[in-house]
Amino acid sequence: MRVFHYSPPAEAQTRQRILEAAQHLFAVHGFDGTTTRDLAQSAGIAEGTLFRYFPNKKAILVEVATNGWVEILTDLLTELSEMGSYKAVAQVMRRRMWNLRKNADMMRVCFMEVQFHPDLRDRIQTEVIDKMTNVAEAFFQTAMDKGIYRQMDAKLVAKVFLGMFAIAGFSDNTLINANASPEEMKEMAEGLADIFLNGVLAKE
Repeated sequence: MRVFHYSPPAEAQTRQRILEAAQHLFAVHGFDGTTTRDLAQSAGIAEGTLFRYFPNKKAILVEVATNGWVEILTDLLTELSEMGSYKAVAQVMRRRMWNLRKNADMMRVCFMEVQFHPDLRDRIQTEVIDKMTNVAEAFFQTAMDKGIYRQMDAKLVAKVFLGMFAIAGFSDNTLINANASPEEMKEMAEGLADIFLNGVLAKE
């Protein structure tokens, strides 16, 4: 029996090359420091070809940023829905931190450019951050309703949780060394999860 392997159309492959080139160049040189000629050369296409896929450089920036965040959101949704225990926060945090480390270029683009581009900031806020917060809020509210977590503001808990793993995953030299081993990542995730679940006050 013959096995047919599906290959994306040439147009889709070219579009993906442009986005990958943009993610790297924007992260290294910034949005303003990257020209459309730079993007085209890195993607291996003519500069004029670039505008067959995107109307302008700003459209590429928005696509790079939102696509990366949507992937993170999808992963988070899957993790929370499959989490076997409401106390298994360390597992989720460790995997999310590792995912953020792998997406460091995209994260760097977002943090650098949202301050200069309000429309990019607004799109990430509405399409990604708000949705991530809503998903996490529903998850924590269910745990509270079941008596696993104490009753409090579930949205605030969700924001604290998302903020912890975002900072841990992106701030390479703030919380953990950039070359940290998987074991070191695991230890930090377990420490953060312990603080998140149990707080810092000694038990009376």
